[in-house]
Amino acid sequence: MTTNTKPRKSIWKALSVVAALAVVAGCTVDESKVNSSDTDKNTGGEIQKQEVNEELRNQLPEDILEAGSITSVNTGSFPPYTIVDGENKVTGASADLAEALGQMLDVQIKHKTIDGLASVLTGMEAGRYDLSIGPTGDFPERQEQATFIDWVQEYVVFAVPKGNPHEIDGLDTTCGTKVAVQAGGSAEAVIKEQASKCESDGKEKLEVQSYKDQPSAILSVQSGRADAFFSSRAPLTYFVNESDGKLELVGTESQNGFDDLYQGIMVPKDSELTDVILECLKELHENGTYDAIMDKWDLDGNKLDTPGINLAK
Repeated sequence: MTTNTKPRKSIWKALSVVAALAVVAGCTVDESKVNSSDTDKNTGGEIQKQEVNEELRNQLPEDILEAGSITSVNTGSFPPYTIVDGENKVTGASADLAEALGQMLDVQIKHKTIDGLASVLTGMEAGRYDLSIGPTGDFPERQEQATFIDWVQEYVVFAVPKGNPHEIDGLDTTCGTKVAVQAGGSAEAVIKEQASKCESDGKEKLEVQSYKDQPSAILSVQSGRADAFFSSRAPLTYFVNESDGKLELVGTESQNGFDDLYQGIMVPKDSELTDVILECLKELHENGTYDAIMDKWDLDGNKLDTPGINLAK
């Protein structure tokens, strides 16, 4: 996958500082400004400025109209979707999507970074946050707590040191290895279940290392503390591309414990924003903005033909 035309800057120097401090303060990307297009259809990766859709804007809840803003919460860097760049400032595909949504609804979308999906759900239920652009994994059990407006198809694979020294090619080949995951995610649950299976089958121990965010987990592989990082293909592709040939993806031909995976914008159950956001996403599909954003961030393989509500079954 070629990335030399993408708005990117190597994050590895920043990650080295993070390792030394044992704190992730946020990874930065040198995001080039993308010129607006005056055409109806985006071409060449350009992202056009959106016209206000008054009909959809008038469907916003009264408190949002009065505030003139929507608060979107995230759990830290999840590149190339979310790249935390200072306090409550993000870049990435999700930030570009947020900007387009904000333009269409004539509101400011404010970003808030907190720790953990549980805190996101609690905060949304309490009314502190309006949504999480994410994208967040859509699973039937999560639909009991929130509604998902899906805009991404995802796959779960492994990032390993170049040459794949432990010969990992799928979930069943991880016994006897140390695997990093992001804490609280679906990948953590799957790899822990595999660890139990390794033990019950009398095989070598699978050590699961849980980290609070993606950069910390990928650092564990780069430093040799872990043998692999098990996560969504989109962020792992980003890290592999940024590694100067030190990492590679494996297990890409396996289901790795998952069926069809969808990720989306998460809103509280019965939120008045659900239909408004869905219609905005449909319009962004139709006018080419969605494709332009996904192409800009090397996410062509993660596109959905059309957005939908709670697609996970």
